[in-house]
Amino acid sequence: EDIAQEAETGKIYRSNYIDKHGRTVLVMRPARQNSKSTKGQIKYLVYCMENAILNLSPEQEQMVWLIDFQGFNMSHISIKVTRETAHVLQDHYPERLGLAILYNPPKIFEPFFTMVKPILETKTYNKVKFGYSDDQNTKKIMEDLFDLEHLESAFGGNDNTPFDINKYAERMKEDDKKIPSFWTREISPSSVPIDVPSLDSIKLDTDSDASDNEKIVSSSDSVTDIGSVDPDQNSAIQEDR
Repeated sequence: EDIAQEAETGKIYRSNYIDKHGRTVLVMRPARQNSKSTKGQIKYLVYCMENAILNLSPEQEQMVWLIDFQGFNMSHISIKVTRETAHVLQDHYPERLGLAILYNPPKIFEPFFTMVKPILETKTYNKVKFGYSDDQNTKKIMEDLFDLEHLESAFGGNDNTPFDINKYAERMKEDDKKIPSFWTREISPSSVPIDVPSLDSIKLDTDSDASDNEKIVSSSDSVTDIGSVDPDQNSAIQEDR
């Protein structure tokens, strides 16, 4: 498939567990970025979003993103792709994101996050939380949100199973078989994306190079103030570091 190359490193995948609120979980590992194609990266993100929605329980409409920054450096991320990701999430999947946990982001990520803050809607920005493996509050929140037996060790859980692209591909093939019945079952209008995006509807600057030339500059703005906590999110991941 045309998304196979994007998927092979495990940079984004749907976990085989849900959180304690019944939300599907997308795991993201920026350090495993293996493509410079903006179109390819966004297409794979849309595929993963659709797959996460496909696996939501009938009573749940949101998902959780767990973002592992182990091995991360600034060459793994692009403002251009980040901007397109925000566009896809906010314009095509409103209210689908329940919580995004940035786990162990390095200091070098802070000016980048400050730079992209203006492109995030307030309600999206307030769903982004920072977590740290050496912080007791983070550990407590992760325990409250997830079954640690199934949670990856990178996020403080007990599962050390490495990503296996072959097993993941088999899971995705099985999920793809569910798609016809998913769109014909009785579901409330609010549980269906307002507009499932096609690549034609996503404005991409280029298809070949996601490493744009916008420079990340230092800023006096602090990245530690990431907004108040929605009580439905089971309280905050550490906000001051």
